[in-house]
Parts: sequence; structure tokens; C-alpha cells
Amino acid sequence: MADELIDIYDESNKPLGVQKLKSEAHREGLWHRASHVWIYNSKGEMLLQLRAKDKEMYPDKWDISAAGHARAGEDPVSTSLREVKEELDLRIKASDLEYFGARDTSTVHGPIINKEHQSIYLLKFEGEINALHAQKEEIQKIKFFGIDQLENDIKARSEEYVFHDGRYWLMMIDAVRQRLGPK
Repeated sequence: MADELIDIYDESNKPLGVQKLKSEAHREGLWHRASHVWIYNSKGEMLLQLRAKDKEMYPDKWDISAAGHARAGEDPVSTSLREVKEELDLRIKASDLEYFGARDTSTVHGPIINKEHQSIYLLKFEGEINALHAQKEEIQKIKFFGIDQLENDIKARSEEYVFHDGRYWLMMIDAVRQRLGPK
């Protein structure tokens, strides 16, 4: 993706009235916003994407269904709608998103210092995977994983997944389980 202009925030998520290129924010370790959309279905599956091999951060690893940085002036819901459309070619409405919560993360990946205020959403999708079209520049493939299989894989082969810390992955798996109810 092109180097986009993003808004900069302080550590408590208050806007500073400053905009920088995403690359500058990463180089300087400045706080910015991102949205995560975790897609699941009533079969007890979660949709993940395998990041492209040439991605600067976490290439060739399984990641959240759709996620991305908020552009300058963009709110978290708009970011989520845009990312789901761009990455999966799926048009949704704001009312389709269930707000789950927020978290702040700070990670270092080589020269990138990624400090994010993340808004987290769940999206129930009952369509078929072939109705989705992965963004070729960003994603190698998309796949539905059964949540039990996914939980076991994360525990056994965490290196195959983007590091969001294992607790986050397990928290989101549990959130989907709660929404599905008893087996």
C-alpha cells in the first residue's frame, strides 16, 4: 500500500493535531490508530488471511481477517469498513460490526516501532469464502479455521501467526465461542 497520511495521538489516545506519513510514524515510534475486524461464522470458524511474502512486517504469517491503519481524519468504523472492502472485497455496513473493545500495543519489528491504539470489531459472515476476493498486494490467501483447530495451532505453532501476543488471539477465539453459545 502507498505511504498514507495518518493522524498522530498521545499515549492516552488524545489527538495531537499532527499528521505524518505512516512510515514516519513507524520510524519515530508515534502513536496512531488502527482497526481490527475478526470475521467468524455460525459454524464456529474464524476467517484469517495469510499475509503476502513481501510485507514489511510479518510476511508469510496468518493474521486477523482484516486490519489496517486509520487514515488522516478517519474514524475507527470507517477504517474497518474500508479495510474489509479493500482486503476482502466485502461491502458491509457499520451496523454489521460489533464493537468488541480497544487495546494499545507497542511492538518493534526491525526499524519499525509500531505504537497503535486499536479498535476491535467482530463481524459475523455467513457467506461462502469464494464470495471473498483477497487483495493480491497484501494477502496470499484467506481461509476459515475452526476455532478449536485455531486455538491448538496458536499454542503449538505460534511462529506461523502474526505476533499479537497469544493472549489476544485466545481472547478473540473465546469471544467468538461466547457468541456461538454451547455446542
